[in-house]
Amino acid sequence: MGDLDFEVIGRVLPYLAAGLQYTIQLTLVAAAGGVVFGTLLAMARLSASRPLALAAAGYVNLMRSIPLLLVIFWFYFLMPVLLQSLTGAERPPQIGAERSAYITFILFEAAYFCEIMRAGIQSIAKGQAGAGYALGLNYWQVMRLIVLPQALRNMLPVLLTQAIILFQDVSLVSLLNVTDFVGAAVKVAQRDSRVVEMYLFVAVVYFILCYSLSAAVKQLQRRIAIVR
Repeated sequence: MGDLDFEVIGRVLPYLAAGLQYTIQLTLVAAAGGVVFGTLLAMARLSASRPLALAAAGYVNLMRSIPLLLVIFWFYFLMPVLLQSLTGAERPPQIGAERSAYITFILFEAAYFCEIMRAGIQSIAKGQAGAGYALGLNYWQVMRLIVLPQALRNMLPVLLTQAIILFQDVSLVSLLNVTDFVGAAVKVAQRDSRVVEMYLFVAVVYFILCYSLSAAVKQLQRRIAIVR
């Protein structure tokens, strides 16, 4: 332990901060896109159209059955080849690591947010939807105006918890050589041969952020329970 040099953290702090900013940005974009896409999937799963419900269920089960790392690699390496075969281009289009990360996380997290929103929708009393139909509203209007606002409020703590998990999972993009928080620490550790210092610093930062956010979610859950 006497050979550890934690001063290296101070020297590269702006570089690490930029990586952390990218991690937070990717988390927010993926969470927002995942909630929107996941809500549409949840509504599709609960719709009366059997083909639509089966298609949505198939997508959700597929994504939830495959490790995220494989999804990232498949999209990054295989999607350009697939697009080349579909378009007939001479060369595979360059999607890029960062763009692949955004698309992959939105598509993957949508499956998990779908199940959360489906549970939230099913928690709303069916009589409220029936009242909406009695007023002449169609399925999508009932969902948008009556059911979804209440479901989002009920599932807000669970949605935020899934967003915290997403924040941790974003570290996998470092395997695509994307300079997120972990990726920045890996590059500094390899350059300066300070693996222990950098990985320990990353672990401490993740613990502080995730623990603080989890505590805030628990407090929010208590307040929602009190209002009910």
